[in-house]
Amino acid sequence: MSTSAGWARFATGVCGAKVHVIYDAAADRPIYAAVSAAKVNDITVAQQMPIEPGATYVFDLGYYDYAWWAKLDAAQCRIVTRFKRNTPLAVIEELPVPEGGNILSDRIGFLPVRQGSGRRNPMQDAVREVQVTSEAVKILRILSNDLDAAAEEIAELYKRRWAIELFFRWVKQVLRITGFLGTSENAVKIQIAVALIAFLLLRLAQAGQKAIASPLRFARLVRANLMHRKPLDRLLDPEPRPIYNPAQLALQWHLS
Repeated sequence: MSTSAGWARFATGVCGAKVHVIYDAAADRPIYAAVSAAKVNDITVAQQMPIEPGATYVFDLGYYDYAWWAKLDAAQCRIVTRFKRNTPLAVIEELPVPEGGNILSDRIGFLPVRQGSGRRNPMQDAVREVQVTSEAVKILRILSNDLDAAAEEIAELYKRRWAIELFFRWVKQVLRITGFLGTSENAVKIQIAVALIAFLLLRLAQAGQKAIASPLRFARLVRANLMHRKPLDRLLDPEPRPIYNPAQLALQWHLS
């Protein structure tokens, strides 16, 4: 194994890297990315990411950190994530839920005052617990610091977290990020940056036309014509018109 990959080694003969992305699901694009070794905890990188005041942050259990949540809350950000199975909630109010839906309960309360190490929990403001049934017939405890939005909105926001999974799948499968041309930290970061730039360029090009709605089909079309200099509208013509020269037309007329 190359010595240049030492920065990413986390086991004997095994190396790995992570790309941490803030993804805007509404705009369908990444707005921030950072690369780390696979052994680095997700929350460690998240704590270094810039916080956009007033934004909505949706994340999974890999970012379960009360101190980070408190920073987001102080910046007037909306948080939507999941409770850990053993996290209690000191309930102070039960909110009504619509009948016949997937919302099982809607409660407001406080997280534990102390953390596991005995330190004071910095997330002291009240939070929301919305219990929903998922498509996999599992009960999810969704946590949010938004005490006013409808429970259905909170549940839908957490469901939209799946967009980041689709983004990573698209990048790996369509842009073929399954291996790296170099193993140094700089080489890996450059290849990932190029892949993200390619993703944005494809999205911008697709937005300039209306004929092909599927991002996958559009990417395949661009890949097939990458070395051809053609106007975009010609690439999108589903039935390109044949071009005949005068000799061909005369021959066809004579034979008929």
